[in-house]
This record gives sequence, structure tokens and C-alpha cells, in this order.
Amino acid sequence: MKLIRIVIIAVAVIAAAVTVVAAARHDKSAATNSPAPTAPHPLTLPAEPESYLGVYVNRVPDSYSGVTAFTATTGVRPSIVTYYSGWREPFETGFATTVANAGAVPLVQIQPTGISLDAIASGQYDSYLSSYAAAVRDYGRPVIVSFGHEMNGTWYSWSYGSSSPASFVAAWRHIVTLFRVVGADNVTWLWTVNVIDASAGIPGPQPWWPGSSYVTWVGIDGYYTAPSMTFAPLFGPTILAVRTLTRDPILIAETGAAPAADQPAKIADLYAGVRTYGLLGFMWFDVVGMEDWRLTSPAAIAAFRRGAGAYHRLSS
Repeated sequence: MKLIRIVIIAVAVIAAAVTVVAAARHDKSAATNSPAPTAPHPLTLPAEPESYLGVYVNRVPDSYSGVTAFTATTGVRPSIVTYYSGWREPFETGFATTVANAGAVPLVQIQPTGISLDAIASGQYDSYLSSYAAAVRDYGRPVIVSFGHEMNGTWYSWSYGSSSPASFVAAWRHIVTLFRVVGADNVTWLWTVNVIDASAGIPGPQPWWPGSSYVTWVGIDGYYTAPSMTFAPLFGPTILAVRTLTRDPILIAETGAAPAADQPAKIADLYAGVRTYGLLGFMWFDVVGMEDWRLTSPAAIAAFRRGAGAYHRLSS
């Protein structure tokens, strides 16, 4: 009886050993045959001067055709594509994916039109913001996010004269903090101001500054509207004001030149100004707004292509 028990135990041990070896061989085979893990997309964008040339065109984010047409016209493939997002609108994951597949980064300008900044700061819109942040996080590629741009201007519900700088700062900090809690670490936070213009009652941006720990890059919006305008007086005072607050990289987040302002010359001046001041680059507003900012004349298109070829080497 004792001998039979020993034999049974020995058989069981051998069977277990065979099972372990077989399992190990199966695991090794599975590991060998499994595809290599995909490397994650880098979430931190480069911040070297003269790194970016972007565009805003009509019909985004519903269509990418305007961006494709811009590239066909100018020979320049944008590295950033802007779209504007109304409050309560979801993050446009499909459009962002199209932008990324074209080799660019989406820049979302979130506009809280008619929304109380104090209500945002107190958490009344956290359900919407959490959903938005989760969608950005799950997208998994770099996204540039700006909130309440041109707050030192006078034309938006969140801007100077309609909402207080303190309320803006509290709302901005709340949004950034919420995104970080949700895990949306793929966001580059772009704090975007309008150029200072004392004659138009547009003050320096200092009162709206939320602090360096809440900002990645600074955006500045400004346009060439007259032949006499040049980069230094247009953007220089605002750049100096920003530099009293932070050394964060600066991007010209909206710009254009009216045809009556000698568009080709202003385009050359824009490229030169970005280089002189060591800025990240600029976003061309290729639509009809207060002026027709689009690149349509052969001379303007040639100037744009020439500047891009020397500065970004983005020619397609």
C-alpha cells in the first residue's frame, strides 16, 4: 500500500512538472509571436524658437478640406491647426486625429460665451469639464488648449469690462487643476492675450496672469491693419509685458495682414519678427474677419512660401 501511494505521488509530481513546462513554452511562444508594444506618443511638445507655423481656416472642425487647400495653395503643411470650441461642446476627437495624422497638433480655443467665470471656478460645470478632460486624455496625443482668449480685450463676455481678472484667474486655475486630476497630461496650456493697444483701451495682460504653474506657453493675438505697422510696435510691448511675468515660450496665436496693409511685406516682417524675438512661431488666420486676411494674391502666397521655406522648412 505504501509503495502504491509513493508511485501515485511520483506520477502526480511528474504530471505537474510537465504542465508547468508546457505552460512556460506556451507563454514564451505567445510572447514571441505577439506584436511589439506601440511606443506612446510624446506628450510634451518641443519649445524651440521658430518651431511652429499654424493656420485657422473656415469649416474646421467639421472639415479638413480648408487645411488641405491651404497647403495646396501655399506649399506649406501647417504644424498646428486651430479650431474654436463653444462652451458645452465636446472635444473633437475625430478632427484631432485627422490633424495628428497630417503631422500637426490641434489647438483648441475654448470660448465660455455667456458663462459665469465664477460658476466655472466654483465647480458648477465640473461634469462637462471632466468629460472634456477625459476625452482629451483618452485621445492620447498632444493637444494645445486655450481658454477665454483675448481676455484683456473688451469684446467677449469673459473679457475686460464684462468679467473681472480675478474671476478669470480662478476659472483658469480650476480648469487646469481639474484636467490634471483627470489625468489629461497631454495638454499644453496656452494662455492667450490680445496685443496691448492704449488707444483702443486694451491694457496689459498682467492682472489676468494665473501663474507659471498653470501655463505652458503664452499666446499673443495681433493683426497688421495698416501699411505703417511693423512687428516691433505691434507685438513688442506685449512681449515685454509678458516677459515681466514669465519666461514661458511665446506663440503668435492669431495674426494676419490686410491686403491694404501691403500683405506680402507684412508676411516677410512677421517671419523676421518671430526670429528676432525668439518666438515659437505663428498661426495665420486665413479667413475673412474684420478684414480679408486670406492669402489670395500671388505675391502674398509667394512671400508666405518663401518665409516658410527658409524658416521652418515645411514646404510640402
